[in-house]
Amino acid sequence: MTADGTPHGGELVDRELRGDEREEWRRRAREWPGLRLPARALADVFCLATGVYSPLRGFLDRRDYFAVLDDMRLASGVVWSLPVTLAVPPDTAADLDEGRWLRLEDGAGRAVAVLRVEDRFRRDPEYEARRVYGTADPVHPGVARLYREPRVLIGGGVWLLERPVLPGVEDGAAHLLEPAATRREFARRGWRRVVGFQTRNPVHRAHEYIQKCSLEMADGLLLHPLVGETREDDVPAEIRMQSYRVLIERYFPQERVVLAPFPAAMRYAGPREALFHALCRKNYGCTHFIVGRDHAGVGSFYGPFDAQRIFERFAPEELGITPLCFDNAFYCRRCQGMATARSCPHSPEYRVSLSGTRVREMLRRGETPPPEVTRPEVAAVLAEAMAARTPVPEAIP
Repeated sequence: MTADGTPHGGELVDRELRGDEREEWRRRAREWPGLRLPARALADVFCLATGVYSPLRGFLDRRDYFAVLDDMRLASGVVWSLPVTLAVPPDTAADLDEGRWLRLEDGAGRAVAVLRVEDRFRRDPEYEARRVYGTADPVHPGVARLYREPRVLIGGGVWLLERPVLPGVEDGAAHLLEPAATRREFARRGWRRVVGFQTRNPVHRAHEYIQKCSLEMADGLLLHPLVGETREDDVPAEIRMQSYRVLIERYFPQERVVLAPFPAAMRYAGPREALFHALCRKNYGCTHFIVGRDHAGVGSFYGPFDAQRIFERFAPEELGITPLCFDNAFYCRRCQGMATARSCPHSPEYRVSLSGTRVREMLRRGETPPPEVTRPEVAAVLAEAMAARTPVPEAIP
């Protein structure tokens, strides 16, 4: 497969039940045991059922799980970099034999999906941590979460009964754009070369610069902020989405941009997650994907360009999406514009650039980031929202 927008694995998965069929499955599910899922697993259920994680049709069984950990491939040989698993408490797992049906529920007890158990096995958290995150250090947020989860995993296909309500989706769950919807929109606009952009942070001038550079070679841009579970100190998804709406309205050609929330949770898995993000955007219909410096990284666990180099480990036809690799952008006072180290000849003293952590600190203190870092209209949105929040101790920068 080449970078032509073909879904990963060749077919876009659709396991969202509708109409009379959905009502029939909902009736059956009342007789099955229920399993209440955390927010992260609920997001995975939506992504599995609507094709975000194509070619996956459910949570991984042991063959696919170990193939992904050891080789970054499914048992079939298709490239896949992160395990998508469902952990269950030991007392619950004891009754989940192969062939058993489960009703999957949200935090309010609402039935959102059903699952047919196809496998039950145990994970070794330290081994998984080292393979996926490159470390077993519990200071890493992904490793810490992994150690907190139960050790028993169940694999099996899922079917979606009800879409989850996600933050940042202002019109409700019914308007959450799944891959089939973005593909239809790209086709309606006549786009053939589509660039995807991922972020969990508020938008700033460096993002805008990279996005606009990409628009110079593409028909359109999918701005795809992640709205799934992140760290407690991150800016809430609703605020991030609002900041992007303001930016697009004032500074982008709106007919060349589609803004949609990406529902998956952050794993903070660095290189592996960068590849995962790219494959998911391929399913949304993107032909290219922006990979920045330390994409999906946290602290100092990964090298600044590890997330870009991982793409070199696979043949382009295996990936089917082209990475666009960028260095960190900044405002240069001598250039009087945005640039990167590749295009700016001036010394660092002329460069204006702030980390996401520093921007959050400024906002909590009621300070406005400089216009060289954040557009004034975006800063106003962030400042108003952050001023109302109770300060949260900073996690890993």
